Amino acid sequence: MSQTLREIAEQLRASDKKVQLIYAFNGSGKTRLSREFKELVSPKSAAETDNDEDHKSKILYYNAFTEDLYYWDNDLEKDTKRKLKIQPNAYTFWILQDQGLDQNIIAYFQLHTGNKLTPHFNQEYTTQDQQGNQIMVKAFSEVTFSYERGNEEPREYVKISKGEESVFIWSIFYNLIEQVIGILNIPEESERDTDSYNELQYVFIDDPVSSLDDNHLIELTVNIAELIKSSESGLKFIITTHNPLFYNVLYNELGLKKGTKKEGCYLLESLEDGTFNLEVKYGDSNKSFSYHLYLKETIKAAIEANKVERYHFTLLRNLYEKTASFLGYPRWSELLPDDKETYYRRVVQFANHNTLSNEAVAQPSDPEKNTVGVLFNHLIENYSYWQEESAS
Repeated sequence: MSQTLREIAEQLRASDKKVQLIYAFNGSGKTRLSREFKELVSPKSAAETDNDEDHKSKILYYNAFTEDLYYWDNDLEKDTKRKLKIQPNAYTFWILQDQGLDQNIIAYFQLHTGNKLTPHFNQEYTTQDQQGNQIMVKAFSEVTFSYERGNEEPREYVKISKGEESVFIWSIFYNLIEQVIGILNIPEESERDTDSYNELQYVFIDDPVSSLDDNHLIELTVNIAELIKSSESGLKFIITTHNPLFYNVLYNELGLKKGTKKEGCYLLESLEDGTFNLEVKYGDSNKSFSYHLYLKETIKAAIEANKVERYHFTLLRNLYEKTASFLGYPRWSELLPDDKETYYRRVVQFANHNTLSNEAVAQPSDPEKNTVGVLFNHLIENYSYWQEESAS
């Protein structure tokens, strides 16, 4: 049954589940749903801002709008001192200034990016504006980054990649919710360090970091699952994602299986008439027919339009992996045609993501694009699993 995002938000709020996990392809309305849910649960008055110290929020949410609180000063005049600035808001002020968790944030960031890249939060200082007026810059309102290069002096004021920036912003939010969960786990409100979160009911997380390699993404997802399991205060969590690995790890770590008390998985779909469908989703994405079908149709469309790009190798590998898992093969490479090692190297060359950098990478050549067509057709034509599915 088709619904508006408002109706879906109301459905999610009416649930008694501790965790509701939603899988949705990009462009299906995940971020809009998080905003709709926030406005439903905790609408703000026109005069209210995030800086209001007496603002008692009922929801903490992480989505694309969260990253809008952070913006770069690229020092266009001298091009030397690049800084990531933080818009004034109550949450970062509390976690950094009041709780003093800047070192925890740095450690968590480096856990996922390596210890050569180091964030540095500013202390309060004064400077001059273009008119020569003295202005005071508050502590923890700017971040610079340095990069260690072997025995050389570290590079200062590095502008990090968009992927690394997302990891940094998530590191702040992760430490925020970790601290909040710890506070709310104290049953007696009078014994808590702050009353700012006494009315908190929901944490809504929309695709925290999608640019990590698989190992770090699994680690990050397990961290989230452990945080959720540690919460004992009745706090509810809604998580949306387009990443099948992120979804699968949460599904298994949190035990969200069909027939259990924790069951609460959905598939969000955007319909052509502008409405949406939130369908109960049984099993992880490896067991989801719709996800297999999405991969198949996406690759097929790219081949037919001669628009194969680098990411289609990733989708192709994903399709092979899921087919191998379904058919009981221990390795997806066993499904490849003759000269398996050559084809395996070609797919892995384009499908691996071992860096957070957004630097340009070589696009596949015409022969490499043809490889996608050859391997796709081989999979469809040689395994009865797909033939039966097409006939059904």
